[in-house]
This record gives sequence, C-alpha cells and structure tokens, in this order.
Amino acid sequence: MLLVFPVWVLYGTVIIFGLILGSYLNSWMWRVHEREENESDSLPPAAHTPLPRSQRGMPLPGRSLCIHCQRQLAWFENIPLISFIALGGKCKTCKQAIPIDYFLVELGTALVMLVVVYLDVTRGVVNTWHIWRDLFFAALLVVVFIYDLKYYLIISGVVYAGAIIAFLVNHFALQFSTYSLVLGGVVGGGFFMLQYVLSRGRWIGGGDVRLGLMMGVLLGWPHILVALFVSYVLGAIVAVPLLIMKKKGMKSEIPFGTFLAVGTLVALFRGGQIINWYWGMMRW
Repeated sequence: MLLVFPVWVLYGTVIIFGLILGSYLNSWMWRVHEREENESDSLPPAAHTPLPRSQRGMPLPGRSLCIHCQRQLAWFENIPLISFIALGGKCKTCKQAIPIDYFLVELGTALVMLVVVYLDVTRGVVNTWHIWRDLFFAALLVVVFIYDLKYYLIISGVVYAGAIIAFLVNHFALQFSTYSLVLGGVVGGGFFMLQYVLSRGRWIGGGDVRLGLMMGVLLGWPHILVALFVSYVLGAIVAVPLLIMKKKGMKSEIPFGTFLAVGTLVALFRGGQIINWYWGMMRW
C-alpha cells in the first residue's frame, strides 16, 4: 500500500526526490548534448549528414561540472535550488551566469512528480507498478520536453526504451490488452509517419514518429487520440500568436515534442474523463 505514513511525509519525500531527479536530469541532458557536439566536431563535413546526432554517443562520464569553466563542482554546489540561490546564479570560480533553466528544471521536475503522486493517490491507485510507471514516464517526458525545447531534438534511445518499457509494464503488470497497445502504437507512430512521408521530412522530424509510437504504446487505444488532440491544440495556441507577431514564419522549426510531452501527460491522467466528456457531448 502507498499510504502507510502521513501524507505530508509522502509529499515531502516526493518533492525531495523530484528535486534530486531534476538536478540529475539537468546534468544528464547537458552531457548528452556535449557528447553529441563533440562527436559532431570530430567528424569530417561529409560524415555529418548520414550520422544523425540522435543516434550518437552516451553522456560524458564523471561528476557535475561548471558548463563554462569545466571545474568539477563541490557537493555544496549541487544542492537543488539552494545552491543556485546561494551562489546568486553564478559559478563560484568563473562568475559566469548559470542558466536559469537549470533552476526551473529542478523545480519543474519536483512539481511534476508531486502532481503525479497526488493524482494517483486521489484516484485511489494502489498498484505499485502503476505508480512507478507514472513516475518513470513523467520523468522521461520531462526529458523529451526540455531537450526538444532547448536543442530541437528528440533522443531516439530515450523513446525507443520508453516504448519497450511501456509495453512490458502495461501488458504484463497492468494487464492492458495487446490490441489496445498495438493499435495505440500503430496510430501514434503511423499518424506522424504519414506526415513525414508526405512532406518528405519537412513538416515533422523522425523523432516525432518515434515519440508517437511510444505515446501510443504507453497510452493505448483510444487514449492516444486524446494526447494527439491536446498536443495540436497546445501547439496552435502557442504557434498562432508567434506567427501573428512574426516571431516565427510558416517554415520555422517548432519543437513539437514539447507539446506532445504535455499532451501525453494529460491523456495519461485525464484521458478517460476527456473521452467520456466527448461522448457525452456527442449524445446531445
């Protein structure tokens, strides 16, 4: 059972866990990007095109570093949120500014973890596999959201691993039907594959196709439809004002993975209610 101690202890533990996780994800994403950049710089120009960045390298090894002067950080410089505030948002040695998004990722990850546990608790979820699945994929979707927002790239290894784990947990631990998971994956991946083929890769990237597959296997049918609908609505809400203000053009690249990550989370926790609301509206 989940609630074997006071609820404030549970939520406090989740917040601390989320802050630590957010700090780790910051470091992990930076190292993945640096590894990709280093490998790209070491390749001859002709080798850049056939070797996509999303298919290269693992994170750089070692402890956390200053992203500017590369100095190894002391333990007291790695305390989530507190270290950023105590250091005034600057490296102790080189005095270069620490990007505010590092602070926001730590805070945001903690809040996401808190909301996930709160929603599972209030829904009466007591299946341990269900709770850990939701926490794992919330963290994975944070990576998708942030990495695509910052670098316009969806890491292939992350979504492939996510698709496999989603199928195994949903099917064997949570008893989702094979039909629901396979159909969800076909619809999610196929929807973006069709766009990719028709546009020859101009409308969306291959990362969106792979992410669509993972979304479908995670959510199943018909919840994948909710995720796609929410994602496109959010994308329109953000993109249309940018077009009107001429911040973006019709051919500008937009990190659509960020919207897909949010849409997936919405469908994961509120997909059933949204589907029931829709069918209720259709009966009027």
